[in-house]
Amino acid sequence: MALVPTVPPSESPLFAEVDVDSDSSAPTVRTTVVQATTVFYDTPATLDKAERLLAEAAGFGSQLVVFPEAFIGGYSRGSSFGAAIGSRTAKGREDFRKYHASAIGIEIYCAPAADSRDTWEATMTHVALEGGCFVPSANQFCRRKDYPPPPYAIISPSGTVLAGPNCDGEALISADLDLGEIARAKFDFDVVGHYSRPEVLSLTVRDHPTNAVLFTSVSAKTEGR
Repeated sequence: MALVPTVPPSESPLFAEVDVDSDSSAPTVRTTVVQATTVFYDTPATLDKAERLLAEAAGFGSQLVVFPEAFIGGYSRGSSFGAAIGSRTAKGREDFRKYHASAIGIEIYCAPAADSRDTWEATMTHVALEGGCFVPSANQFCRRKDYPPPPYAIISPSGTVLAGPNCDGEALISADLDLGEIARAKFDFDVVGHYSRPEVLSLTVRDHPTNAVLFTSVSAKTEGR
């Protein structure tokens, strides 16, 4: 195992790369895992940092680069934003505003598909409604004589089909996306906002080990007595 230089001596690398010897007779994929922190509340600076890290990894010949979860925008681990039951703080509101401004919230959800069933359009409509976003979805194109016709459509956050679907052959489906429609749709149905009902619906995760298979024959015989 040896350290491999990544940049000219005049430039200092962000991190040192470790090269692990491998069997040259087997196919390999050079992979780099990035252990780095987000530039919090500054997404442009974070993107610049990511670009530099990618360039360094490419200098090693890396074919796959893995970044930490929520590297762009930052992971708000340990941040309460001053929230308490029945109380909020001015500083907490401002911190959340900055965090929200640096996040990348989804406005256009690209959904490639290979599903020609009648439920396809309903699924895409559901994604648009639940996410409060635009959904351009391109199905796989196949010749009519071999496969069912592939529909194409663009659906707005309110569930309106803006263009398509097309079932006649190859085509370019285009539409002008009014991003203001996102807020208008969220006013009707915001699944993480006013439509969220934690007092009614909740998710319980059991974190202790359980048995996948249970035998009830012994207890059944006991009950029979």
